[in-house]
Amino acid sequence: MAGEASAEAARKSSQDAPLTAPEEPQFPVIGDISAAAFFDLDNTVMQGAALFHFGRGLYKRKFFETRDLARFAWQQAWFRLAGVEDPEHMQDARDSALSIVKGHRVAELESIGEEIYDEYMADRIWPGTRALAQAHLDAGQKVWLVTAAPVEIAQVIARRLGLTGALGTVAESVDGVYTGKLVGEPLHGPAKAEAVRALAAAEGLDLSRCAAYSDSHNDIPMLSLVGHPYAINPDAKLRRHAREQDWRLRDYRTGRKAAKVGIPAAAGVGAVAGGTAAAIALSRRRR
Repeated sequence: MAGEASAEAARKSSQDAPLTAPEEPQFPVIGDISAAAFFDLDNTVMQGAALFHFGRGLYKRKFFETRDLARFAWQQAWFRLAGVEDPEHMQDARDSALSIVKGHRVAELESIGEEIYDEYMADRIWPGTRALAQAHLDAGQKVWLVTAAPVEIAQVIARRLGLTGALGTVAESVDGVYTGKLVGEPLHGPAKAEAVRALAAAEGLDLSRCAAYSDSHNDIPMLSLVGHPYAINPDAKLRRHAREQDWRLRDYRTGRKAAKVGIPAAAGVGAVAGGTAAAIALSRRRR
């Protein structure tokens, strides 16, 4: 009797069930030009930190000495494993680098940035995140990188990926030569949210229809601005916050299927300043 009852219930359930699963809302929405996407760079679009990769290229070009290389390598390894930004270190990096960038021509560093992208960055782009960005482009939407990295480096990466452009930290220059000062503050944390809000106003975007992507809890202000926030390869604090807020999650750091929360989606320091700073900051702090 129990077996018959179970079989009958299963048969009835299959008859009542819809033939196809409900369709998920399409996202990005094709042709929705009031929407755009904003991507953090380090550990979101690219494995590791752009500053550190750039520093490797600068070392190769004799921008700093061999004794700094070990500290630079340790920092890069730590960042890749921990995926956590240290605000105090970023401050030290900025202060250390500004004295080095002074006197270098912008055009020189932009040219070097192109070379370093090919040497150290191109193979470190996360394919999954790249596909998310392409989905927005295919939908007719603009896509920007938003990063604390030097704007010159961010623009190189955005151009190579076919993105719309980049927001990054800006170093002051006069007549094409870096002065050793910043224009404003590094584009980090709340400053990213301010930049996105300003760009959205200038572009006539509806932030409730926009998407933002980041790995870091430092970018919660930016993620909270938009209607479609994503935690990509999230650190522990962002993962916890994303689950609490029912945000979407993607993790491309392993072969496992990305975790999903909520509605699934389709899938300056100036150029030399940031990169050099990544290699010399600890050295300056310990002297």
